[in-house]
This record gives sequence, C-alpha cells and structure tokens, in this order.
Amino acid sequence: MGIIIAILIFGLIVTVHEFGHFICAKLSKVRVLEFSVGMGPKLIQKKKGETMYSLRLLPVGGYCSMEGEDEDSGDPHSFRSAKLWKRMVILVAGALMNFILGFVMTTVMVSMLDTVPTMQIEGFSAVELEDGTLEMRSGSYDSGLRHDDIFYEIDGVRIFSMLDLNYILSSSSSDFHDVIVKRNGEKLEIDDVRFSNASGGVVDFGLIQREKNPFTVIKGSGEIFFSMGHIVELSLSQLFTGKTASEDISGPIGVVTAINETTQESEDARDTVFNLVYMTALITINIGIFNLLPIPGLDGGRLIFCFIELFRRKPVKPEHEGYVHLAGMLLLFGIMIFATYNDIVRLISGGV
Repeated sequence: MGIIIAILIFGLIVTVHEFGHFICAKLSKVRVLEFSVGMGPKLIQKKKGETMYSLRLLPVGGYCSMEGEDEDSGDPHSFRSAKLWKRMVILVAGALMNFILGFVMTTVMVSMLDTVPTMQIEGFSAVELEDGTLEMRSGSYDSGLRHDDIFYEIDGVRIFSMLDLNYILSSSSSDFHDVIVKRNGEKLEIDDVRFSNASGGVVDFGLIQREKNPFTVIKGSGEIFFSMGHIVELSLSQLFTGKTASEDISGPIGVVTAINETTQESEDARDTVFNLVYMTALITINIGIFNLLPIPGLDGGRLIFCFIELFRRKPVKPEHEGYVHLAGMLLLFGIMIFATYNDIVRLISGGV
C-alpha cells in the first residue's frame, strides 16, 4: 500500500509539473507533440488533436514534448518560433505549478492542526520548588531570551516556522547559537544562546498558538511553505559545498521507502494523511526548486539560454544548445544512478 501511495504521489507531482508546461504552451499557440506522465515503455496512449497523451511504466518523471524545442523547425507554432517571453513563461510554469501544489498541501496541513503555531515565545522550562515557587531551568532564558520574543534568525539562517528551528538545532554540532529575535517591534541580537531544559533536551521554550481562522491558516501555511523551500535550499547548499556526505544522497527508491515507512509507522489514519501531505509538499517544493537550478537539461538550464538570447539579441544555435543539454542530462542520469545505488545499499543493509 505504501508503494502504491508513493507512485500516486509521484504521479500527482509529475502531472502537475508537466501540466504547467503544457497549458502555457497551448495558451502560447506552441504545438505540443506529446504529454507524458512517467518514463520508459508506454502503458497507455491516446492522440487527441495534435497531441499524443501517454502513461509510461516508470513513475519517476515525465515530459511535455514541443515542436522545435531542441532543433530548428519551419513550423510557425514551434517552441523556438514563440516570442522569448512566452518561452520563458513556458519553462517556469512547471516549477510554478509545483509551488502552487506545495502551498495547497501546506494549507491542508495547517487546516488539520487544532491551532496555528507561531514563532513567538510563550514560556520557558521551569521546575516547582518545595515552597511552591517556580525556578527557571531554561538555557535560552538564562542566555537572554524572554517571553513574547519572536524568532527571526538563528546562526544567520532566517526562521519562518518550527521546521526551520528543528532543522537548525538538529543539524548543528554547536551547543551555542547566535539568535536574532524581534522584541517590542525591534530586532535584537543575542549571542551564544544555549537551548537546554532540566532534562537535557534542547526544547526549553513554548510557542504561542493562534486560533484557526482564514487569516491565521493562510499565514501559517505561507510560513511552512517558505520553511520547506528554505530547507531545500540549505540542503542543496550543503550538497554542493561538500558538507553532505555522498552516501547520504538519496533517489526515488529512498523516497518511496520513506513514504512506505510513513504509512506503516503512523499511529492512526489522521496521522498518516498528515504525514503524507507533509511529504508531498516537501517533495513538490524540492522538485520545483531543483528544476530551476541553472543546470543544463533542466528548466533552469534552458532559461539560461533564454537570458543569453535576451542579451545577445539572437539565439544560440539549436545544435550547440542541444549538446550542452545532452551533457547535462548525462550528468543528471549519473547522479540518479549513484543515488539509486545508495538507496539499494541502504535497503540491503537495513538502513533508513
């Protein structure tokens, strides 16, 4: 069941992404040759008008094939015949649809919560003494944080929601952090903050929870959305700077395994739905950001050639651009094979 759910999630994300390219191409009068969900051998195909619609075996991608996308074409409705700004919109539309889906998923998440969390501190860890008084046992309070402070930045990283807090505190090897909070409407920098409670944990503060209404739900959804995008950005930065070990790189098999474990480990149906919605949001935002990276073969790589054309006042020759994208695709396939190898090794060794 977990594998089936994972396939459905991938299918949804891929379909939404490719539909962004598809609908913008159609609106721009660009001829779409094939709209495919999945890769590999065809399972189902049907032609309607000028476009072939197909469902393929492997749910790890998809594509929207347009006339004249990678070669010269005399067709006035080819991709390269469209105005430059229309081509740029078509290229960005896939990632934009991923982001829209991500925001819808974060809105569903927040709507499932009893209250909407904020980044405003409500209280600190304390113990009750024999005389009935409370004594603070909070490292962050001792370091200078106070009630009603709003987290703004930790160790130079912008904080949008609890996701950012969890990521920074769990991934840092240091016990001390430089924190910027908003206090009485002004930013205040507090250095060497130590988060520790009486039992030795790092969560030594509480956060104010707001009642649900349309405004707080939308605001909370936006904060979680930006946090997810922020975490993806930080993860990619650590990957490209070598801070992430190569054996930690995971591919589709690893994602499917994680989704499968989520469906098995959740305590009840509500938790299962919430966790799956969370993973769908994180994956679709991840794919949206990754596709906009300036890597040949991706939408971001094609956008680079659009900007080159904008400044040169003439396009790069299709065959030259094609060679660059081919090299990029070979690199991406190599990374995918390596990530799949890591996933298989973890499965065999019993790792997560």
